[in-house]
Amino acid sequence: MHRVLTTADYRQTPWKNGGGRTTLLALHPPAADFARFAWRASVADVATDGPFSEFAGVDRTLVLLRGAGMRLTGGAVALDVRAPYEPVAFAGDVACSCVLLDGPVQDFNLMVRRSEARADVDVVRDQGIVARPARFRLCYAASGACECLLPGLRPLRLNEHETLFVDAGDGAAPTLHVNPSSAAAVALVVVIDLIGGST
Repeated sequence: MHRVLTTADYRQTPWKNGGGRTTLLALHPPAADFARFAWRASVADVATDGPFSEFAGVDRTLVLLRGAGMRLTGGAVALDVRAPYEPVAFAGDVACSCVLLDGPVQDFNLMVRRSEARADVDVVRDQGIVARPARFRLCYAASGACECLLPGLRPLRLNEHETLFVDAGDGAAPTLHVNPSSAAAVALVVVIDLIGGST
């Protein structure tokens, strides 16, 4: 099963700590709340300094999309998220505070409950990639457009901010090629495997 998601399909949701709002792109299970998701992918606008929400048992990956970046500190965590389109991974268990480096930022945010899923984030720019087989795959057109190729289908064009969602279900995962449509285009490809008894 595959679907192209546009901005009309996304949901605006409050942060877990109420400090802001995020644009939810996709999650599993589809109706899960913060306590029950196996994974969720979103885009957040961070306008002010403040605390990050804690997510026990969750691994997080941030990718800076817009702005000068931010610094996360708390416990043993000291991370600079300042290079555009460079994934930064950290554990959601630790209470972190965010300090913006020079004004508001926007970031892509992947959260994966480590007891239920594993995930990787690849950045597509300059040249195409073949996403490895997985139960779920997402391609988010972060800047500019990209082309996605699935067996037996016409090429799928993703315009900026659109997402391709692919769920292999119980079958074999089809090959997914992702190609940037211009030299300036950037896409984020997420591959997610469920583990244990997750469905």
